[in-house]
Amino acid sequence: MSGYCDYAPGHPLHGPYHDREYGFPQRDDAVLYERLVLEINQAGLSWETMLRKREGFHSAYDGFDIDKVAAYGEADRARLLEDAGIIRNRLKVDAAIHNAQVIHGLRASHGSFAQWLDANMLVDGKRRDKADWVKLFKKTFRFTGGEITGEFLMSLGYLPGAHRDSCPVQARILKLKPPLDPPWRRKL
Repeated sequence: MSGYCDYAPGHPLHGPYHDREYGFPQRDDAVLYERLVLEINQAGLSWETMLRKREGFHSAYDGFDIDKVAAYGEADRARLLEDAGIIRNRLKVDAAIHNAQVIHGLRASHGSFAQWLDANMLVDGKRRDKADWVKLFKKTFRFTGGEITGEFLMSLGYLPGAHRDSCPVQARILKLKPPLDPPWRRKL
């Protein structure tokens, strides 16, 4: 998304996200879950819409507390579908709840969502490419097609391409040792 490096800086919403979050490695499960929920909800909409509604999502989904969301029942589902602060799409709401339940299970089996991602970075000794990630995500989660999965993983440093090499943010990210470093910038 090298075009993002051109128009995001200086923008009131995109600028801070570009400069401090996009492509930066994350280990906190709530942050990873938030990013997945936002990427799912962005489908068919703009990322700016997600950034504008971010606080609404944070409030509606109990601060992205995975255990709380995993325990949501019908009353919570109905509440979410009435909440104008988020995207009120039944499939997306159902996916957010289901995916919290899946992540809850992944935490039990792997220690954390981040550790599950790390454990799946390699396939047959080679770094997993986007197509392999998409297959894994479709098998594991709901509402995670190619664009959603690709953007989710790129936004966290598991896939390359968040910033072009000449972007000053890219140099800061590489100092943080993202999941694909080394060889983070190697072509897939």
